[in-house]
Amino acid sequence: MARPTGRAPTLESVAERAGVSRATAGRVLSGATTVGEHAREAVLRAAAELSYVTNRAARSLMTRRSDSIAIVAAESEGRFFDDPYFSLVLRGAHAALAERDVQLVFSVLAGDEGRDRFERFARGGHLDGVIMVSLHGDDPMPRRLLRAGIPVMLSGRPFSPVEGLSYVDADNLGGARSAVELLAERGRRRLATITGPMDMIAAIDRHDGFFAELEARGMTGHGAEDGDFSMIGGRAAMHRLMAADPDIDGVFVANDLMALGALQAVGDAGRRVPEDIAIVGFDDSPLAAEARPAITTVRQPIVAMGAALAERLLDGIEQDEALPPLVMDTELIIRDSA
Repeated sequence: MARPTGRAPTLESVAERAGVSRATAGRVLSGATTVGEHAREAVLRAAAELSYVTNRAARSLMTRRSDSIAIVAAESEGRFFDDPYFSLVLRGAHAALAERDVQLVFSVLAGDEGRDRFERFARGGHLDGVIMVSLHGDDPMPRRLLRAGIPVMLSGRPFSPVEGLSYVDADNLGGARSAVELLAERGRRRLATITGPMDMIAAIDRHDGFFAELEARGMTGHGAEDGDFSMIGGRAAMHRLMAADPDIDGVFVANDLMALGALQAVGDAGRRVPEDIAIVGFDDSPLAAEARPAITTVRQPIVAMGAALAERLLDGIEQDEALPPLVMDTELIIRDSA
């Protein structure tokens, strides 16, 4: 078999054809966003014409980067795989990382052993940064990673501010208030809520938004039951609400999985949605539109949030500083349940 006689294109040959320095060509091909558009286009065009393929190992030696980002969910595997929220975050983050030629590493941290193993992996230089999803309480892991020099981006506001730690979140407070506004406009007067786990900021904000809007309208809440963001938890919480106050006529549920469980509980009690009890969920997961009746819900832009988490983490790494937090708007999606 004949061996090819031509030399493989090099970074220097790409730079020469593009009319830029080797350093500029290297920055473009490593995914940097600080290069001017004209130079960037020239380098990419030259690389395509020369059929240049970046040597990832050599690039890592040059940049001291692994070109890998981890997404870590601080949840049990059952909770992670049952809730469509997580797959939508992953979808958005994966697409954004692929655009920048960065690999995605994914881990579910269900216990101390898994957390210790992941921290050893991250400290070993295998990752350029970490996105953390679904934190409970004042989790110490983000601070430990930051102290080890590993950039971290949170999905959701942390319990307490940490220097160098940024986040992407939805307007949970405003979204909850919009749900109450809709229920009140529909003539519902005995409103209750099913919360998420109250060691999570998203659940706390949705709880607080529910009661803030009631207070602004001079209304009184008629019950609040803790849930766990699962369908089973929502069903049990709805049964408890109806047992405590059979006359409730509207319920704001802090996510769509629990709202599905609440629908089941109302049916179990021989009552109807929305005729007897109106229900509003949160997330606008794919399951909400498929339910019967279809669930009115507060949409948070989950895929866009996943993309923003990845893009802002990479931009912060490139600029060597944490970017300011980003809070994205929610939108009320009206269907049949309210």
